[in-house]
Amino acid sequence: MNLNKVFLLGRLTQDPETKTTSSGQTVCSFGLATNRIWTDRETKQQQKQTEYHNIVLWRRLAEIASQYLKKGSLVLIEGRIQTRSWQDQTGTKRYRTEVVADNMQLGPRTATQEAPSGSEPQAARPKPDQHPQETPQKFEEDIPIIEEGKGDEEIDVKDIPF
Repeated sequence: MNLNKVFLLGRLTQDPETKTTSSGQTVCSFGLATNRIWTDRETKQQQKQTEYHNIVLWRRLAEIASQYLKKGSLVLIEGRIQTRSWQDQTGTKRYRTEVVADNMQLGPRTATQEAPSGSEPQAARPKPDQHPQETPQKFEEDIPIIEEGKGDEEIDVKDIPF
């Protein structure tokens, strides 16, 4: 039995880059940083190590990521590791290891993060009679789990809770 499954929780290192293939499929890619923090047994000092991952999303998942994610966004990615190879212009064989996402869960947005027009929850908008110090600094909402459709199922935009 074999298993190729990856779970990553981290922040985007760049805005998502979206392209359309010649066959019309949407593909989105971005960098994701994850941190590991531990205490060194000998020095008792806290240590921190950051890993960087290449993330690739396809079809509707790619469209949602490009619409709602930006540099610094927190996101949970579930997928599989894949390594591609190609020859560059000089004939050198090149490799790239990526995480191809099957599922994505968006992290909470703060009131300072922009949401697409008309989709910003009421909790993030200050009421006209509120004083600036009473304006909520951040809000939390249920975080939707977005799965790449099994087969050709489409995600209805009305089902997305933000």
